[in-house]
Amino acid sequence: MPKRQIIALAAAVLAVATLGGAVSASALPRTVPAARPAPAAYARPAGPAVQAARARNAPHEPGCGYTKAIPFDRYKGLPNFTKKKAARPFVAVMHTTQGVIVVRMLTAQAPCTTYSFRFLAQRGYFNGTHCHRLTVKVIYVLQCGDPTGTGSGAPGYRFNDENLAGANYAAGTVAMANAGPNTNGSQFFFCWKNSGKIPPDYTPFGTVIGGMNVLRKIAAGGDDSQNGPGDGYPHAYTGFRNIEIVFTR
Repeated sequence: MPKRQIIALAAAVLAVATLGGAVSASALPRTVPAARPAPAAYARPAGPAVQAARARNAPHEPGCGYTKAIPFDRYKGLPNFTKKKAARPFVAVMHTTQGVIVVRMLTAQAPCTTYSFRFLAQRGYFNGTHCHRLTVKVIYVLQCGDPTGTGSGAPGYRFNDENLAGANYAAGTVAMANAGPNTNGSQFFFCWKNSGKIPPDYTPFGTVIGGMNVLRKIAAGGDDSQNGPGDGYPHAYTGFRNIEIVFTR
């Protein structure tokens, strides 16, 4: 069974923050809020998460390490990375059901991650997907990028971590979710508020430069706490209509 991607926290911190309940990585519903079934039961990890089934100590491939891996949700192939292509600066204009969010991509610091995001966005991978998890205690993230809406989806490949030295998750940070080292795929999260409790294990690859008000509005709507207090499916349904890649040079 695929593992859900998580943003991991220390178990002790989670236990205190959730009054004994661990902060889970992903919300489970597969449908929009109006037709959402009861959440499926599963063993919750001692922290938040985010991607598909992988060994916790996945090997580090050379370079970006784009490697085929299950599941193949909306498979678009493998990115054809070159340094020249990946170095081209761009912003991602995300048109969502809650408003527009604009992200400046950190192409110099995270070339493999930003190139993968661009590869998927330009092929419509994120169109019609929705954000499946909102946390409002201990960590403050909105998690998106899973076509299945379960926290277990992936694009049919994984790739290596990068930009982790000194990584922090201040408000406006956009970072990859994962299921362990070097298991990045399509899932990512926005920090709608400073989230200093997140360990530096999740590749930061962008900064929100427009639309923080949209993220705060989504957060203000709250969640259904199906993963634990303050951790669940966002009440404010947030779907991606499309993501525009706008080159800045």
